Amino acid sequence: MATGKINVQSENIFPIIKKFLYSDHEIFLRELVSNAVDATQKLKTLSKIGEFKGELEDTTIEVEVNKEDKTIKIIDKGIGMSEAEVKKYLNQVAFSGAEEFVKKHEGQAEQIIGHFGLGFYSAFMVSQHVTVETKSYKDEPAVIWECNGDPEFKIRKSKKENHGSIITLHIADDSLEFLEDQRISGILDKYCKFLPVEIKFGTKTEMIDDPKGEKDDKGEVKKVENTVDNIINNPSPAWNKKPSDLKTEDYDGFYNELYPMTFEKPLFNIHLNVDYPFNLTGILYFPKLSNAHNLQLQKNKIQLYSNQVFITDSVEEIVPEFLTLLHGVIDSPDIPLNVSRSYLQSDGNVKKISSHITKKVADKLASMFKKDRKDFEEKWDDIKIFMEYGMLTDEKFFDRAIKSFLLKDTEGNYYTFDEYKEKVKEGQTNKDDKIVVLYTSNLDEQHAYIDAATNKGYNVVEMASPLTAHLVQQLESKLDNVTFTRVDADTIDKLILKEDVEKHNLTEDQEKELKEIIESVVEKEKYSVQLENLSENDSPMMITQSEFMRRMKEQSAVGGGMMGMGNLPDMYNLVVNANHPLTSKILIETDAEKKTKLAKQAADLAKLSQGLLVGSELTAFVKRSVELID
Repeated sequence: MATGKINVQSENIFPIIKKFLYSDHEIFLRELVSNAVDATQKLKTLSKIGEFKGELEDTTIEVEVNKEDKTIKIIDKGIGMSEAEVKKYLNQVAFSGAEEFVKKHEGQAEQIIGHFGLGFYSAFMVSQHVTVETKSYKDEPAVIWECNGDPEFKIRKSKKENHGSIITLHIADDSLEFLEDQRISGILDKYCKFLPVEIKFGTKTEMIDDPKGEKDDKGEVKKVENTVDNIINNPSPAWNKKPSDLKTEDYDGFYNELYPMTFEKPLFNIHLNVDYPFNLTGILYFPKLSNAHNLQLQKNKIQLYSNQVFITDSVEEIVPEFLTLLHGVIDSPDIPLNVSRSYLQSDGNVKKISSHITKKVADKLASMFKKDRKDFEEKWDDIKIFMEYGMLTDEKFFDRAIKSFLLKDTEGNYYTFDEYKEKVKEGQTNKDDKIVVLYTSNLDEQHAYIDAATNKGYNVVEMASPLTAHLVQQLESKLDNVTFTRVDADTIDKLILKEDVEKHNLTEDQEKELKEIIESVVEKEKYSVQLENLSENDSPMMITQSEFMRRMKEQSAVGGGMMGMGNLPDMYNLVVNANHPLTSKILIETDAEKKTKLAKQAADLAKLSQGLLVGSELTAFVKRSVELID
């Protein structure tokens, strides 16, 4: 028996590994299974190039849990190691065998996963004792390496006859949770679901036709139980196949494989396949954004893999923020990872990958628009929040997407910006030569204002996402001679000023008296009373809200905008129609109590139309209405 010391620079390496090196102890299984896959892929490579002359037997990797013995075994039939290789690879922490192999067989090695020599030592995060029984594919004796989680190790001869390795973890008392089948099954499903070599974890029961052909009462072949290997992974996921070999149902099926609890089909997908100047494969799906008002709920759905090993679903450093609303898989060995493979570092390749994905997404949207505009319009309500987010956060995406961004009007018609400007330029150009885009954020709540605008011949578009306030601000800065105004931002004659509006005909004394009466029946800190020269057919009073102030508050609500604006109370304009008969009636009424009651009733009607009359004020309004009717 040989003994020795593991070649490390500090005897504190094991507590560092156990407590600090990896952020989550469960990844020990990912690392060890990945190593087993490496060993198997290496043997396949050597077989292809003729260095391994033997037969490639069943290469399935097995994970076994023995609760009684408190052990977990990872068994592979891969390349194995000689005694010299064990000393070289296991006893020199941070020496990466995979990297050495790839360099030696450059251009021939298949998917070799390992990048970090520390992967094997993650076993000591959960183990009090580890043994590695291994035999090289070469004609050399098998050996057993064992270690108790300190720099001391032992090597002895083994009677193992077949090439490959058996790693046995004797689980520590503080990690007994990993002896539960459900826990191990969950880890394998999370990290190893698409590894390129079949992985077996126990067995499962399937119902099959009776091999003897026995039939039931209906004359049909009976179903009997059949025990088969429980293969937990799909070694050939869709993203590694050629797009030409896949149909829509294949893409939908893979989506269900990724997100088994999602029952809605994605809108469409993008298949990524790049091998120069970086390696990138994957499939990105456009989901229906079920909760557009909480974009955070849509994130962390893209899964990052490196050679089919799951790394993370937090990919903000890999793709622009708006693309995190997509679902799917990105797989790239060119994305640098730290030793735990849990966090990403930015470098030149990452920036190139990010830029490429952004371009592919923008090109896909543009091609959909050009190829089948009707279908694009039907998907618009599900696509627009994504496009708005992208245009707000990525300049290059804005430039590519603006030509296929649509405006939908209240009649259900769709227009590009160029088309819309052409449609409304004659009727909706103001005195400053700017085209005014009138929009609504709520068809029901703003119906009266929409109705007034359409009756005047104006067109109103729907812009109701949580990003609207930011988007219209950006569009105003990007588009020439265009301004956006919500349809309830002012009275109909002031929404699109063609010329200076004439002042009302009330005398100064009448104006002062009327303002004082109206101000006495509303909250001064919330409502600013304004007298306007409107048609006597317009409402006696109406509520408007400053486009600037409201927009700033909405921007603050979702992040951004002017500092402190979000904390300001809502402010409204109470516009009084100086030409309405009710206004004259209030002024000429001699009974002070009745004068106040009429003013209050008119003001409350304006509030009611905007949903601003609630609680005790609403109750009082109803009682007052009954009294006035009587």
